[in-house]
Amino acid sequence: MSNTTKLVSANLKKRYAKERRFKFYGIFSITLSLTFLLFLLFDIVSKCLPVFTQSYVELDIDFAPKYLNLEEKSSYSKEELFNANYQKLINNSLYKLFPEVKARKQKRILRKFVSSGAQYKLRDLVIDNPKIIGDTKSIWLLTDDDIDSFIKGLIDENAPESERRVKDFQINWIKSLQAKDKIDSKLNINFLTNSDSREPEQAGILGALKGSFYTMLITLLLSFPIGVGAAIYLEEFAPKNYWIDIIEVNINNLAAVPSIVFGILGLAIYINFFGIPRSAPIAGGLVLSLMTLPVIIISTRVAIKSVPPSIREAALGLGASKMQVITHHVIPLAMPGILTGSIIGMAQALGESAPLLMIGMVAFVADVPQSFFDPATVLPVQIFIWADSPERAFIALTSAAIVVLLVFLFLMNLSAIILRKKFENKQ
Repeated sequence: MSNTTKLVSANLKKRYAKERRFKFYGIFSITLSLTFLLFLLFDIVSKCLPVFTQSYVELDIDFAPKYLNLEEKSSYSKEELFNANYQKLINNSLYKLFPEVKARKQKRILRKFVSSGAQYKLRDLVIDNPKIIGDTKSIWLLTDDDIDSFIKGLIDENAPESERRVKDFQINWIKSLQAKDKIDSKLNINFLTNSDSREPEQAGILGALKGSFYTMLITLLLSFPIGVGAAIYLEEFAPKNYWIDIIEVNINNLAAVPSIVFGILGLAIYINFFGIPRSAPIAGGLVLSLMTLPVIIISTRVAIKSVPPSIREAALGLGASKMQVITHHVIPLAMPGILTGSIIGMAQALGESAPLLMIGMVAFVADVPQSFFDPATVLPVQIFIWADSPERAFIALTSAAIVVLLVFLFLMNLSAIILRKKFENKQ
């Protein structure tokens, strides 16, 4: 074997060894990334599972007028029923269940066994059916978040009493009620039907969902037509001169600007100058539109550039005008890329919280927004608020909200893939 052959063989062995190492590094990196991703998803999902059930306690509620602070008469006005003392009904029922509780401190803790929102359930029940006044009914009421956390096993019974929020006598109350089958776990519909609340057992995500929907709708209506139109002009009609070069450079630079800068811009212009309502979806949509526009413009220009020049030349050769070439040939062929870039830009906007914090969408909003001008929050900001709350039950709510946000992001990216495939098949 000649020296040249030996050198070639040695070089080939080294090259193949490098390729094998490079392949190993790639597979190892992908495996490590997937491992971390799966670990993260498992951690989030495992923490959010307690949200899907809630603990209820069955109480025998005596709707006697004297306990409601009402005079005994045949009928009551809606205002009288609305202002009646429903918390007293719950307290009386708890005292009857535990007549041995005499100390003032324990009585105060016993009154907190049931969620503070339970009185509103009784109020709505009486207003809907005033005939219930004077009767005694067995009603399932939501427990406090600490009691609920203990029942779900989130609080360690064996931990020292000073290190847990549920005391020994409270544990005895819970076990006594469990022995009587007066405590049960039911599906937590409050998470999907309620807005935010200071009490974790009453907090829900509906307000943030509607706020996100209104905000993203405004973002889409503004950024998509403006972004696509700007891209078409810059790519097809704009002359190549100094000013257009400046515009193109600025568009590329804006795509890399930190999102919080757009929030500062929105605060200065939309809220302080134009007087748009603070913490409203209209303000959030305008701010996110500024952030999404560069992404849509750049992706649309790339999609238009990918259309073969022969398509334009053939259409022009057959007598089509430039506008007809663009609307009938270029845009339909570029549509998969345009939609993909736009949806990915919208998905990025959906996950943003920093710019919305600057315009006040971090405020506590207990009501579900009904229009673009009502105070609202969005999913990422709701996650931020719950993650900053001290109560243990908010940990599960935070994880559940993250799962909901990830599902929406996954669906948006999936829709981008489906639309891309659909338009590619048509071509």
